[in-house]
Amino acid sequence: MPFIFKRFFIIVRSHIDQVSWQAVALATLIHMLVTWLLLFIANEDALIPSSTFVYYYIVTTSTVGYGDFSASTAFGRWVVALVQIPFGLALFGVLLGKTGQTVTYLIRRAMTGDKNFSHFNNHIIIFGWHQTRTKKMIDYILADQKRTQRRILLAVTEQMEHPFLTNEHVDFARLSSFTDCEQLDRVAIKEADKIIIDGQDDDQTFTTALRISKLVKEGCHISAHFNDESKVEMLLEHCHNVECSSAKSAEILVRSMQDPGSSRVQEELLSTLHGDTQFSLVIPQGLAQMEFGQLFHHFKHDHDAILLGVAHNLSAKNMDLNPPLSYPVNSGDILHYIAIDRVLSNEVNWQELTQ
Repeated sequence: MPFIFKRFFIIVRSHIDQVSWQAVALATLIHMLVTWLLLFIANEDALIPSSTFVYYYIVTTSTVGYGDFSASTAFGRWVVALVQIPFGLALFGVLLGKTGQTVTYLIRRAMTGDKNFSHFNNHIIIFGWHQTRTKKMIDYILADQKRTQRRILLAVTEQMEHPFLTNEHVDFARLSSFTDCEQLDRVAIKEADKIIIDGQDDDQTFTTALRISKLVKEGCHISAHFNDESKVEMLLEHCHNVECSSAKSAEILVRSMQDPGSSRVQEELLSTLHGDTQFSLVIPQGLAQMEFGQLFHHFKHDHDAILLGVAHNLSAKNMDLNPPLSYPVNSGDILHYIAIDRVLSNEVNWQELTQ
């Protein structure tokens, strides 16, 4: 007997799997129409108004049966007993099966990274997965209380399931390649606002950065991490919209030896989880030229922030750290500063500074 029930269940499920949503909807609509016509012929005047019939049909077919509406004629009862309930129950079972199947399919796609995110825009993409480092990246991004609320999309090539399934801010995509245009379209590469590339090795990071640097929109900032500084030099020769970082363990060790506590200072500057942190701010267009000294005193007095320097592009090439107070600062320049919280552009009294 158990074998018979199991075989029956498999057959029923296979038929449900093969039935499309369009077929279920069409069959339900036909069944509703046939039931209404038969009830109309049976002179069930209380049941045939559209608003009443839809309510009656759902309640009766689903076997909830409140009893407030029911067939009153002999022919009407035969219609309900032989047409509405038997066929309706079958359709109702198929509907529940398809619903469960669809929900399972959507959850499974989210877990395995097979969803399509081509509709995303102004989002953050992280290419690459590292057990500890990637989790810290997500924590640091979300810890910035004044950040623009962009979706974070983690893209990987490994055979794995969504590592942040319970985090509502993080989506997950598993790609076959970081350099295939069709795969990159799935993560809306052309609409991304910020990108982090942290591949399995420097070769993957290099090829990914080289590929996507020509695909992203103007203004999209790309950050790539390398272990080998020679790769940084080669990449910057071809990609001017990529900011590269490399492991500085030797420099940090020497600096900590020469100036005790230096590693702690760097840790505080990089982490948004606690303490003062390094941020940047783009000066709005259309403002008159200012002096660094004006900005320095204003930021410290009004925002309790310390200006570190001025950059002239997103990659911070030729940045001027700790420039003289008379150093000219123009619209479009980027201020780098230390503060407990990010200072937004609309929080700065630019008119007072340019008077």
